[in-house]
Amino acid sequence: MKVTFLGTGTSQGIPVIGSTHPVCLSENPKDKRLRVSILVQWDQYNYVVDCGPDFRQQMLKANCSKIDGILFTHEHADHTMGLDDIRPFFFRQGEIDIYAHKRVINALKTRFDYIFQTENKYPGAPDVNVHIIENKSFDLDGLEVIPVDGLHHNLQVYGFRFKDFAYLTDMKTVPDAEVRKLNNLDVLVLNALREEPHMSHFNLEEALAFIDRVKPKKAYLTHISHLLGFHDEVSKKLPSNVFLAYDNLQITI
Repeated sequence: MKVTFLGTGTSQGIPVIGSTHPVCLSENPKDKRLRVSILVQWDQYNYVVDCGPDFRQQMLKANCSKIDGILFTHEHADHTMGLDDIRPFFFRQGEIDIYAHKRVINALKTRFDYIFQTENKYPGAPDVNVHIIENKSFDLDGLEVIPVDGLHHNLQVYGFRFKDFAYLTDMKTVPDAEVRKLNNLDVLVLNALREEPHMSHFNLEEALAFIDRVKPKKAYLTHISHLLGFHDEVSKKLPSNVFLAYDNLQITI
């Protein structure tokens, strides 16, 4: 299984528009971060987790000409607002499978009502095949996916475990029963927004403590703000099995 980090930034991306923060002015490509998303590939299948406003750019960069479905962690704009850009895939493939909590599907129906219309639908709008995720495992083309239920402040969000790889973003609280789903991981990807505490995200200290609790063989940090610091400087401070993810990084599990 191969995982490509399509984006590793927080909701505004890095650089932030108009910011003169040193990280936003960095010329290091690893300090330039699109909105957070991953591409998960195995056999001939391509699945995307989250579809934010940079989705078109990310698909072009990844040279991805086919997607088998999109899994949504939650409904916030930086995770959903690229949904219209599934159109090229739809024109080639037909309807696109999407997987999300029922609440998230309802939010998408409000924001992208023209996609979900059944009568007098605009002919250029894509069709989607909706799959409601509940907190139990489900099948994606022969691969078991295990949802991991957590809270983003007081908003329910899903992380996902694919085999021995797990992806958790926008987490602040993970109940003990959900943590147990993360035993014996080869790779854990986890949000780490900044060093200062935040009401709805793990900060760096909390993320490292969570990694120490779960004990994956390796961990990668994502959903990163410019306030965390320069990629190269922060990387030097991390434990030997913990790494900062960066856009277009590919790992094999």
